[in-house]
Amino acid sequence: MRYIFSILLFLVTYFSVAQTAYITNQEIWTGAFRQSYLDSYQPIEGDAYSLLNYNPETKSTSIDVYSYKSLKKTKTLIDSKDYSEIEYFDSYSFNASETHLLIATNTQSIYRHSSQAVYYIFEIGSKKLSKISEAWIQEPTFSNNNEQVAFIYNNNIYVNNLISNETKAITNDGVKNQIINGITDWVYEEEFGFVKAFEWSLDSKKIAYLKFNETDVPTFSMDVFGNQLYPQSYSFKYPKAGEKNADVSLHIANVTDGSSKKIAIGNYEYIPLLKWTNTNKNLVVATLNRHQNNLELISVDSENLNTKILLQEKDSCYISVEKISKLTFLKDNSFIWQSEKSGFNHLYHYSNTGKLKRQLTKGNWEVTKFYGIDAKQKKLYYQSTENGSINRTVYSIALNGRSKKIISKTTGTNDADFSKSKNYAIINHSDANTPLSYALFNGKKIIKEIKNNKQLIDKLAPYSLNKKEFSELKTESGVFNMWLLKPTNFDPNKTYPLVMVQYSGPGSQSVANSWNSYNDYWYHLLSQQGFVVACIDGRGTGYKGAAFKKATYKELGKLETIDQINAAKELGKYNYINAEKIAIWGWSYGGFMASNCILKGADVFDTAIAVAPVTSWRFYDSIYTERYMQTPQENPSGYDENSPLFHAEKLQGHYLLVHGTGDDNVHIQNTYQMSNVLIEQNKDFEQAIYPDRAHGIYRGRNTRIHLFTKMTNFLEQHLKN
Repeated sequence: MRYIFSILLFLVTYFSVAQTAYITNQEIWTGAFRQSYLDSYQPIEGDAYSLLNYNPETKSTSIDVYSYKSLKKTKTLIDSKDYSEIEYFDSYSFNASETHLLIATNTQSIYRHSSQAVYYIFEIGSKKLSKISEAWIQEPTFSNNNEQVAFIYNNNIYVNNLISNETKAITNDGVKNQIINGITDWVYEEEFGFVKAFEWSLDSKKIAYLKFNETDVPTFSMDVFGNQLYPQSYSFKYPKAGEKNADVSLHIANVTDGSSKKIAIGNYEYIPLLKWTNTNKNLVVATLNRHQNNLELISVDSENLNTKILLQEKDSCYISVEKISKLTFLKDNSFIWQSEKSGFNHLYHYSNTGKLKRQLTKGNWEVTKFYGIDAKQKKLYYQSTENGSINRTVYSIALNGRSKKIISKTTGTNDADFSKSKNYAIINHSDANTPLSYALFNGKKIIKEIKNNKQLIDKLAPYSLNKKEFSELKTESGVFNMWLLKPTNFDPNKTYPLVMVQYSGPGSQSVANSWNSYNDYWYHLLSQQGFVVACIDGRGTGYKGAAFKKATYKELGKLETIDQINAAKELGKYNYINAEKIAIWGWSYGGFMASNCILKGADVFDTAIAVAPVTSWRFYDSIYTERYMQTPQENPSGYDENSPLFHAEKLQGHYLLVHGTGDDNVHIQNTYQMSNVLIEQNKDFEQAIYPDRAHGIYRGRNTRIHLFTKMTNFLEQHLKN
């Protein structure tokens, strides 16, 4: 009888395993499990929205309009099949009156956010299509009177008059690697997250813009190998920590006569924001000092050039400026501002003179997005962590700070795209185990589903993916958010190797209750191959208050490394985890961390993979690094004591270094320097270099498949033998 039972148990187990499909890197990185999205969604007047759609039958793209109320397509504005000049559209935007479209084609990426393209103007009424310029241009923007388009070409601002079809230069001193007008330099784009550095006034008579003089900024050069006989050198201005930044100045140009005036706005290092108010003459800019702990919001009278400080914020560490672009003016020019001054990021209402009217949101949680104001109902919409730091929920609140209501009631990550009237919104939702779905909100409640990823869910069903388990991990250095993924066919009586994944950078979040797509599929692949996978957000990460985030100030890598080491020690106590076989992996800041952990935690970590790692903050850019570290001249110990370069002699385990030679962000200099110190210490390590690949190591056939296969094999080799 016991023999028969054993046979039956074997057969059940065998067929259960046999029927489970196994994820491959080929599937992941060729998009087999890609989510379905609403592409290029834009709200337009009349409680409608537009989408950019692809038609596989005609192999064309169209811009279509849909009704919020019915969710049905009401018309097609333009289809590329009807115009021989255009094969497809990459993106589009409307003018203020929604009578014209700007359509981008043949888009070429430059850096993370910047691109150039061949742009067309489409007149919706007449169906007339016209090209702005034969050249690739940047950031074309309609004037508010719909009669002009300003754009950037060769570092200068130009204006095309749609009525006369004449184009004239607003600036003429732009020179590559010297003077930039109207768009940001590399470091502003990367760290302040914006490219377009010009704004039309409401009356369309003026353009406010930033000018970057980067002549004296040190140049970084890298070879581009391609297929040519001799490599080509690519050079650009990149201010590393402690080095010369571009001199940035504010200017206002008169579009009619072409004159331009430089505006004096006091002492500052950076101008991370410029925005016109609801009057024709008032411009508001934000300035920061080099330490980024003193922010001033300044009002500029564009007629007499007088300036006035509306508000000032100071911080003992640094000001988090990523939310300032959401500065919103009401009709009376009072404004909504986001600040961490209470210890958590919240919304504040200020008068037009900069006097605080009230704090709108309060509590030991963070506002994570501000969607805008329903002016008629005097209601604001925002997203926050009120339902726990790993979740996101959408709320509304009255302008007087009362009558708060929950809009999205499903736990997980909820986001919103509101109609212009705020009468409707499209709410999207996902959680760690459920891909995106979209639903319609009618101003009172969510009434119907618009789109889901049921097809993806059905496709994933045969893979029998284990669910992420969320918890708080108590360690010697604190209690931290964690998710854990157990192996397929998990047996609590067995022991498994552990792979820890993390990013750990200031204000980041890796432990989030959302569907994270590609990397998550790789984690599922690892779990199917018998690994436990875990992720812990230690000190310095975001959405748990300013004190938790800023604990790492001036010591990047110190506390974060301690937290990952202590987390590994705690996980190693689990009876199903093999404490002798623990690996850590990360990319960019995560690569910096993985390197520190395999060195400082040599007694805990057996294996580490560092992709595109920073190995010394002396090599990284000024804005990011100095925000958290001050300059290397001021804080040399903070830079060096937490740099993997100064701990190479501690390496005992298995270490894989990966980098692209075309990385304009974290330069391959970091990996080369790390290699040199390891060689000097006669330490064995492995290295994978990807020629001409940028920071994401994407470009080229099979690049991602090759990289993730290599990392998978590296973990298999060292954690299972």
